[in-house]
Amino acid sequence: MNGTIVGRARLGRRTKDLVKRLGPDDVAIVDHADLDRVSAQELVESGVRAVVNVSHSSTGRYPNPGPLELVRAGVRLVDAPGAPLFDEISDGEVVQLDGSVLRRNGSVLAEGTMLDAPALEQALAEHQARVAHALEAFAENTLLHLREEAGTLAAGIELPPLRTRLRDRHALVVARGPGYKSDLRMVRPYVREFRPVLVAVDGGADALRDVGLRADLIVGDFDSVSDDALRGKAELVVHAYPGGRAPGAERLRRLGLAFHTVSAPGISEDLALQLAHEKGARLIVAVGTHFNLVEFLERDRDGMASTFVTRLKVGESLVDAKGVSRLVSRRVGVWPLAVFGTTGIVAIVVAVLASPALRNVLEPIGRAIGNGLGL
Repeated sequence: MNGTIVGRARLGRRTKDLVKRLGPDDVAIVDHADLDRVSAQELVESGVRAVVNVSHSSTGRYPNPGPLELVRAGVRLVDAPGAPLFDEISDGEVVQLDGSVLRRNGSVLAEGTMLDAPALEQALAEHQARVAHALEAFAENTLLHLREEAGTLAAGIELPPLRTRLRDRHALVVARGPGYKSDLRMVRPYVREFRPVLVAVDGGADALRDVGLRADLIVGDFDSVSDDALRGKAELVVHAYPGGRAPGAERLRRLGLAFHTVSAPGISEDLALQLAHEKGARLIVAVGTHFNLVEFLERDRDGMASTFVTRLKVGESLVDAKGVSRLVSRRVGVWPLAVFGTTGIVAIVVAVLASPALRNVLEPIGRAIGNGLGL
């Protein structure tokens, strides 16, 4: 881990965009305070060998396992908070990382701290012990936003008519949150059997494409979804924030795509869940959505009032993908039984044909059965 890594610098202040152009020969330069698990997983999957972060990869604000997952996967992680690398390095320049020292042509650009697994494990344990303080701050922020947004949240949101029919159907809502890839693998039997409406939250549309599925409906501000996914004939709903700002609308206009606009507080994930619920979905199955305190804190929001209220609203019809996969996997369909039965019959026929002794035993039995049936 302390050797020299040479590669081309790839800079990106938005890690989720940067990972799309990273490879094994690159050194990632990021500006990502509290490097979350999803970003860590995507950095690992890119094959990059080193990450230099000009922010603190873990601030201690909450128990953040992202940096530890990155280091355990063999990626060198160096924190250099405040280093002006985005001003001093051009994308694609060759750099050299000697331990925790970043150089270009022999000149030192930054000297940071290389994070190792033992130190990160200890820090994570300490942060988990302080999670009560994070919960208190989270609750206070949520209550503050509840007071500010109470009218809007209680009245609900105004939804446009959609061509995608959700009433009395199952809806699979896919976000690129923690564990979304494993969740998607687990729900494949459920998707085949129940044919749910596939509702993607932004980059969730690309996650569906990666497993051979296509979104029926895409909801979000469209900052992390590919053009190809947007052109995949899904119905598009732009999330506009209170005040009317709709960052995704301009992009869709440039692409010449039709869309609906819905103004709602909170995050796009909340809007997708509320839309499925208000349009009459009988069951909503969530993939990669945020269910626990740490996942909420990873979003680095001042308050999660909308998420809290959304869960209360749709609670009776909302289930996690892991629970659905367990139920479906225990059901045995007709086709597996038919195949098993056919295989058994074929094996018996082969055994009889191959054994004269078995034929001698079974032929009289067959004649007796035929005589009894009048055949």
